[in-house]
Amino acid sequence: MAKLLLKDKLAAQRVYLILAGLFIASLVVSNLIFQKFFSWDFFGLYTFEISVGILPYPVTFLITDIISEIYGKKKANQVVTTGIFASFFSLLIIYTADAVPATEWSPIGDELFTRVFGATTIAVFASMVAYLLAQYIDIQLFHFWKRLTKGKHLWLRNNFSTFLSQFVDTFSVLFLLCSFNKIEWDLFGGLLLSGFLFKVIVAALDTPLLYASVFAFRKRFNLKQGEELEYE
Repeated sequence: MAKLLLKDKLAAQRVYLILAGLFIASLVVSNLIFQKFFSWDFFGLYTFEISVGILPYPVTFLITDIISEIYGKKKANQVVTTGIFASFFSLLIIYTADAVPATEWSPIGDELFTRVFGATTIAVFASMVAYLLAQYIDIQLFHFWKRLTKGKHLWLRNNFSTFLSQFVDTFSVLFLLCSFNKIEWDLFGGLLLSGFLFKVIVAALDTPLLYASVFAFRKRFNLKQGEELEYE
């Protein structure tokens, strides 16, 4: 691990906080907007039918891969755990807001609010179970491949860790949502395939972003290939 001067430690901490903030925002927002679904024709090869909640979710895996590569396994696990608390706290706020009766002149009434956010409790629960499994699997696999390749082949650990973890995430959240009757079982197979394929494509496309981010970090903090920052 690379030891840092005080000014570099402060800079590393600021960047870590920014990454953690983006991670938490992406995670919380994905749980709030999941009830809207859209279709996307992928160059005539396949038509995706997926929730808009999936759009910010791949960002969380990109961020944990960046943190894993630069800050290490411990810091990656910390941001995942923080995201769990943030999601459950947002759930508590939404539950309270739904329980408070709206005034007669309120632009958004109780019925509409409940319709939009009423399924959030189940969604967050399902998402958190899937999220726990997927993120920790992603981090474990990322560092497994990092040790195996001795810090080389960043593209391999980025994609191989994300592909499996994204399948676990997609399968788990859909299974729970169908079990709680939030989604019909006959949609399970199609949504699983669409969700997983979409995440695989995004994971492949974000590889250049990961390389660019890691390159910038290594240059800023004088890190060697596979080397991690050392600071508390």
